[in-house]
Amino acid sequence: MIKAHVVFATITGNNEDVADIITEGLEDLDVEVTQTEMSQTDASELKSADICVICAYTYDEGSLPEEGLDFFEDLENLDLGGKVFGVAGSGDVYYQEFYNLAVDKFTDQLTKTGAKKGADSLKINLAPEEADIEKLDEFSNQLVTSFKKIK
Repeated sequence: MIKAHVVFATITGNNEDVADIITEGLEDLDVEVTQTEMSQTDASELKSADICVICAYTYDEGSLPEEGLDFFEDLENLDLGGKVFGVAGSGDVYYQEFYNLAVDKFTDQLTKTGAKKGADSLKINLAPEEADIEKLDEFSNQLVTSFKKIK
């Protein structure tokens, strides 16, 4: 059975909603999913998953979540070769050029681990709406399809 680990950081609850939708989408595809809050997760836990998903918010002018800084730094020392990853996050377009920068930063960091990007990074404006849920379900599908291609 394919195993996935979905890690989220949230202030407003929107990124937890994003993580919940992805988790549900993966479970619908018969993936065994662990979902954890970023501040409660050791980055090395991703080693036991086939698919790694990060859902993080961007704070202020492009900063990573305070509670996710250690997690982000710990990714730097991980070898996740053979894994597939995806990054999605909720943000607010009000912040213009800083909109959802954490998604880009986590995508870059996970690429350095040797993991393969399994789906295009996904940025959601505020709370996920019906069209966003469809995109998140497709995101989950792409991750599983990508994993099956490399295995």
